[in-house]
Amino acid sequence: MMQDVQHFWDITYAGNTLRAYIFAILGVIIGLFILRVVANRVIHHLKKLSAKTTTYLDDFLVAQIQKNGLPVAYLLVIYACIHTLHLSDRFTHTLHQLMTVLMTFFVLRVLAAIIQYALHTYLRHKNYPEERIRETRGMMLIVNIVLWSMGVVFLLGNLGYNVTTLITGLGIGGVAIALASQTILGDLFCYFIIFFDRPFEIGDFIIVGDKMGTVEHIGLKTTRLRSLGGEQLIFSNKDLTDSRIHNYKRMEQRRVVFRVGVVYETPVEKLEKIPALLKEAVEKQSHVRFDRAHFASYGDFALIFEIVYYVLSADYNVYMDIQQAINLHIFRAFEAERIVFAYPRQIVEIVHPQASGVSG
Repeated sequence: MMQDVQHFWDITYAGNTLRAYIFAILGVIIGLFILRVVANRVIHHLKKLSAKTTTYLDDFLVAQIQKNGLPVAYLLVIYACIHTLHLSDRFTHTLHQLMTVLMTFFVLRVLAAIIQYALHTYLRHKNYPEERIRETRGMMLIVNIVLWSMGVVFLLGNLGYNVTTLITGLGIGGVAIALASQTILGDLFCYFIIFFDRPFEIGDFIIVGDKMGTVEHIGLKTTRLRSLGGEQLIFSNKDLTDSRIHNYKRMEQRRVVFRVGVVYETPVEKLEKIPALLKEAVEKQSHVRFDRAHFASYGDFALIFEIVYYVLSADYNVYMDIQQAINLHIFRAFEAERIVFAYPRQIVEIVHPQASGVSG
């Protein structure tokens, strides 16, 4: 009986005994179990330590260990247990190629994660808002395409394929594509300029030529604005970088110049009082800084006074509320002083012929 059992275990399949196969399978199961238990404890401990720090680096490293390091460790355990068997050259070569493909996959994932982490760290250091950081998904798409393309070429070279012809073809094809899509590539390049130079951000109110609106979306090719009328304005990124842009969101204060006209019949003593009345009307308001008020010029039908002040806010509604309060204050002050506002008028003087000394 013992001899039969021994003979059963010594039966050979594809160059390996049944005992060798069982040991290899048990090695995989036990190895993965031990690795899983140890990894869970180590990762749990590392997460507790990283939670006590204020940096993102340790969180990033723990996440990469869990996402990429642990699967690689599983693959190495399986690879090592399989290599305890006597394998044919063809199977060994196939297994080696499979491991090369899987290792390349995980290395590229780690490289992409490192690039994304470095980019986010740079943007946070430059005080970019979180919504701008989330916009890097489009940028990372391009980075991943380039990275994975290079990875595929590297992988094919390691698998024994001749990649010289492929690289030459890609170079010629890339030149052809670049020539055929100059406009798209120009907008894409301008997207990077807008992203890193930051002439405007989402939520900014900007004026481009005779168009104005609030920035809603900054894409790889176009930027979209919501106009005051409600419609959506779509600009190519190149149009924006080539234009003069007025960004009112960045305005820390607003300089306001307005004029008031009074009639020519106003007595000179009242004209002398007007600058002080105008100054008082401005200084009565909050969030303003008075600059000047002068008798500026003689108009066609009015004596013109010019007032200059600063609103210490970029909000247009705040400016309009202040201007309204100033106008009402001036109206009351002029009414109290009996100063008459000027308005367009014509005086027609009819001269009687006898009065002018003309005889009929």
